Amino acid sequence: MTVGTTLPTAASAALFDRARAVTPGGVNSPVRAFNAVGGTPRFIRSARGAWLTDADGNEYVDLICSWGPMLLGHAHPEVQAAVSAAVARGTSYGAPTEPEVELAEEIVARAPVERVRFVSSGTEATMSAIRLARGFTGRDVVVKFAGCYHGHVDSLLASAGSGLATFAVPGTPGVPASSTALTLVLPYNDRAAVEKAFAEHGDRIACVITEAAPGNMGVVPPEVGFNKFLLETCARHGALFVSDEVMTGFRASRQGQWGLDGAVEGWRPDLMTFGKVMGGGFPAAAFGGRADVMTRLAPEGPVYQAGTLSGNPIATTAGLATLRLATDEVYTHIGAAADTIKTATSDALSRAGVPHVVQGAGTMFSVFFAAGPVRDFADASRTDGAAYAAFFHAMLDQGVYLPPSAYEAWFLSSAHDDRAVQTVLDALPAAARAAAAAAQT
Repeated sequence: MTVGTTLPTAASAALFDRARAVTPGGVNSPVRAFNAVGGTPRFIRSARGAWLTDADGNEYVDLICSWGPMLLGHAHPEVQAAVSAAVARGTSYGAPTEPEVELAEEIVARAPVERVRFVSSGTEATMSAIRLARGFTGRDVVVKFAGCYHGHVDSLLASAGSGLATFAVPGTPGVPASSTALTLVLPYNDRAAVEKAFAEHGDRIACVITEAAPGNMGVVPPEVGFNKFLLETCARHGALFVSDEVMTGFRASRQGQWGLDGAVEGWRPDLMTFGKVMGGGFPAAAFGGRADVMTRLAPEGPVYQAGTLSGNPIATTAGLATLRLATDEVYTHIGAAADTIKTATSDALSRAGVPHVVQGAGTMFSVFFAAGPVRDFADASRTDGAAYAAFFHAMLDQGVYLPPSAYEAWFLSSAHDDRAVQTVLDALPAAARAAAAAAQT
């Protein structure tokens, strides 16, 4: 895909060439390579507030926010001060510290969990939660949903078979069939598929894991009552319900996606996973849940899990500072700014005649370049990739940094002020026209 740009990119291009010589694809996470949209990936030199500055000196309003963690914006002075003080005391001890206790207390106070164990990535959190669910139930089968991403755990990198309750096959080379042979992949938001899976395999199912509100196929919110239905179905069959809030936790709302459904409907997951916001921009994640389940973990119980950098004092300090600053006013501000951008984006695309639907979960949202609604991965797959790529680059050229993939969520922060929001609004008409032109070719 050949993509032109009006902005200088020589420094980013040179860094990309150097990176490709020493790193597969030139990046350390695939979406950063711009393969889905074409062009030169921007190498970021610095960030402050709602703005990114790349290696060529170009400035962009950031609508990725490090894929969610930067709830308060980049380089927040109070978070930086807390981190600087922590670094001055040392960076890693391999022993318990007070910040990890305080962060665990903060998470337990906000989320419907009784115990929390820290890890260093969302992948570790989901992997550990599944191991714990299997150890607690004595069962092996895991149910997941197509389009939900739970990190690069072998058993969860699976694609669906042809039936509603067919065991999965590996979704990527390098994952042996034996790793996914105990994973069932179902269509999202499909209660009949869940009921069929439990009717056929209920006494073998250890857990159902789902993104609390999927954001990795674009934002596809659960239909009303769907997560409660999953919990109740698991309970009837002796399985555990694992709600993955690595993306939505403390981002969709003060209490994550659970604050939008479970807190209202009166239910709690058996296990939850967290990441992103709770690390304040540092590599940190966690899993937690019912006390009777969590006490099966070593050293209290027989299910083993460990990590040298788990509960790292710098990461837990950053996460604690972020959560303490994440007040109701922060979420109100982000929600209002997101609503303004959602409405303006839809209006611009409608005026340009581009089929689309905007969907959200709390403060996070995405734009599908396809007629809606989008309720599962099959629907999401109808999005017009060429139209999105044209839209993406038109926005980028006007100083707005969107996700370089049509299947990702858009994120804002409390630092997105009137100037940042207006920059996005001013860029939308030309970007919508570019999308319309690409869609017509």
